[in-house]
Amino acid sequence: MVTKQIKTENSKLVIAISSRALFNLDHSHQIFKDEGIEAYAKHQQENEQEILEPGVGFTLVKKLLKLNSKKTPIDVILLSRNSADTGLRIFNSIEHYGLNISRAAFTRGESTHPFVGAFEADLFLSSNYNDVQKALQSGYAAASIIESKSNHSHPSQLRIAFDGDAVIFSDESEKIFQEKGLEAFHENEVLSEKIKLKAGPFKSFLVSLQKIQSTFPEENNPIRTALVTARSAPAHKRVIHTMREWGIRIDESFFLGGLEKGVFLREFGADIFFDDQQQHCDSASQYVPTGHVPSGIKNI
Repeated sequence: MVTKQIKTENSKLVIAISSRALFNLDHSHQIFKDEGIEAYAKHQQENEQEILEPGVGFTLVKKLLKLNSKKTPIDVILLSRNSADTGLRIFNSIEHYGLNISRAAFTRGESTHPFVGAFEADLFLSSNYNDVQKALQSGYAAASIIESKSNHSHPSQLRIAFDGDAVIFSDESEKIFQEKGLEAFHENEVLSEKIKLKAGPFKSFLVSLQKIQSTFPEENNPIRTALVTARSAPAHKRVIHTMREWGIRIDESFFLGGLEKGVFLREFGADIFFDDQQQHCDSASQYVPTGHVPSGIKNI
């Protein structure tokens, strides 16, 4: 396992994103699957000047880059399995949309996950499930982008929503629920309400995001976060105590007790939502861009 690098206090927020997460490359990818690499390369070269449509992660990236400044440095890195030659269309599209992305790694079919650490990324978004799994195993926040049916993102404010267990927190409580049932889960959470949960794979990204958020006034802040969890009372208390212990502020919290999350995320207007469970991701993706975090007991 690659050891995650420790970033300095004044480090910039770094997001690594694959070309298929940034742009809609479904047609090109289908050519690759049906006809092979040569046909794919030919298609990309013949269509170099044809601008790609935005993908699932496009709005998130656009809003993040809008916040980039000397005071709040944010860097977006392109990690692509294309070659530099076939990737020219992607950079033409980046220039067309005015995205300030200058750093990239083109691996020509090889896995991109080793470069998540090399670029010291706080978050990795990709449509390649294996790359995401390997990045998570190396200690980085990572999610597999899911094709979204709709997009109800807030028109201007950057809004990011997180599930709790196995995403912000470890899956220690989820294991009890899966192995012993709901009653045992609630009993454990009541007994442990003052004992903070262990960190999950997205805690470090949330901390980095809040550092950017805290440089702006609370009123009319350009960043807003939400916790959207299947937990309900009394299991919510341990979550609140844990966030206090960590010194992390979440703007909105939804303790849904098993209700479908999608409609709440639509009303929140998330630019992206992160969850470890496929069923919740499927519900969420009906309304907002969604990233599946393949960590924890539900993904073994």
